[in-house]
Parts: sequence; C-alpha cells; structure tokens
Amino acid sequence: MNGKPLRWLRGGVKTPPMSVEARREMGTLLRELQDGEQPALPHSRPMPAIGPRCHELRVNDRNRTWRLVYRIEPDAIVILDVFEKKTNQTPQQVIENCRRRLKLYEASRP
Repeated sequence: MNGKPLRWLRGGVKTPPMSVEARREMGTLLRELQDGEQPALPHSRPMPAIGPRCHELRVNDRNRTWRLVYRIEPDAIVILDVFEKKTNQTPQQVIENCRRRLKLYEASRP
C-alpha cells in the first residue's frame, strides 16, 4: 500500500447509500490525501471548528451532498465522520461528535 493509511473512527464510503459515481469520486479524493496531496475547494475545505488539520471532503451526488470529515496526521488520514449534508451549515451535533472522537483518538495515542 502506498501513502498514509486511513483510520476510520466512524462512517464509510459505500454503495448504497452513495451512488457508484459519488463513491468513486470520494475514493479518488481519499487516495490523493493518502499520497500527500491536499484537494482544494470545492472538493475540500478546512474545518477549524473541529480542530487543527481538520477538513471536510465534499462530493455532490445525484440528489444528495456527502461530506467526509478528516484530520491529516503525520502517519495517517483519520476519518472522523461521513454524512449526508442536508443544510447549508454543518450540524452542530456533527461538529461536537467529531471533536469528541478526535479527543478520544488523541488520548489513545502513545
């Protein structure tokens, strides 16, 4: 395997519920991250409300919009959540859950 591994704390990229095209696009973006590339807008944007080095991948599906919240670590790409976005702003509950998962992840590291 090349690049950084993905560490999934929650969620997945699966068909269904994502279309095959959306799953492939998300997979391509994740491979870019693993290879050290940083996708720019509109595919990725920083999420400082969650924490340092946190971002969200953005993929538009047929009639849905998917988000994948991640953090870039020196040794991995940590996936904090994958969800269907239904509003203009990221729901506060998603932000709080990602912060909590990140805190638990940091506490579990040596």
